[in-house]
Amino acid sequence: MPVPPGTRVGLYEIVALIGAGGMGEVYRANDTRLNRPVAIKFLSATLADAEARRRFQREAQVASSLNHPHILTVYDAGELDDRQYLVTELIDGGTLSDWASAGPRSYHDIADLLTGVADGLAAAHDAGIVHRDIKPANVLVARNGYATLVDFGLAKLQELADDRSPTVTDVNTRLGVVAGTVPYMSPEQVAGKRLDRRSDVFSFGVMLYELVAGRRPFEGPTDLHVLEQIQQREPAALDEYTR
Repeated sequence: MPVPPGTRVGLYEIVALIGAGGMGEVYRANDTRLNRPVAIKFLSATLADAEARRRFQREAQVASSLNHPHILTVYDAGELDDRQYLVTELIDGGTLSDWASAGPRSYHDIADLLTGVADGLAAAHDAGIVHRDIKPANVLVARNGYATLVDFGLAKLQELADDRSPTVTDVNTRLGVVAGTVPYMSPEQVAGKRLDRRSDVFSFGVMLYELVAGRRPFEGPTDLHVLEQIQQREPAALDEYTR
C-alpha cells in the first residue's frame, strides 16, 4: 500500500511517490532536521520474507560503507509498520536509459558521463564489493548531467578462495543460483559460477556497448535465447554500428 504524503517516517516527511519496482517504492521526502530533500526506498510488503529483508539490509550496509561521489549516499535505515526503508540522497533526474533516449549522444558525451561511474565501481571493487547488477536502471543521471551508481542489493563481499583467486561468497547464496538482470549478465553469472570484479566489468561493457551502438550486444526473443548468446557468441564489432 502506498505511503500517503505527509506521513512522518522518523525525522522525514513523505512528499510524493517518485518510482516503484519489484523491490518496492521510492518516495521524495523532506529531512525535517536538516531541511533537505531525500529519497526513501521502502521494501515491498509482498517481499517481506527473510531473504528479501536480508537483501534490503545488505544494500544498506554495502552502500553506506562506500564513500564516493558517484555512488549513491545512504543517510539512514529503519522500519515503519513492518516495512524496511532506506533514506538516501535524492537524485533529481532519471535513469541512464532516460538520458540516452532524451537526444543524440556523442561518444564524448557517453565517455564523459560514465567515467565517474567506472571510477565509483572501481572504488567498490577496491573495497572488496562486487555489484553484480550493473545496468542502465542502476545508474541515475541528475539534471545537471552527473551520474550515480545505485542499488547494491545483489552485492556480495569478495573473498579469497583456497587458490587465492578472488571469488564471491555469501552464506545466503549457493553456487549455481543465478542472480542479476539477463541482458547484462556475464558468462560466469549465467553459469551460476563464483564471481569477481571482472563480472562487473563485463556488465559495464555491455551497458557501454548499448549506449554506443543503440542496441544490446546480446538480444533474442526469450531470456533463454539471450543467455545462450552470452555463453556462446561474440557480439558484433562496434564499427558495424558506427561507420
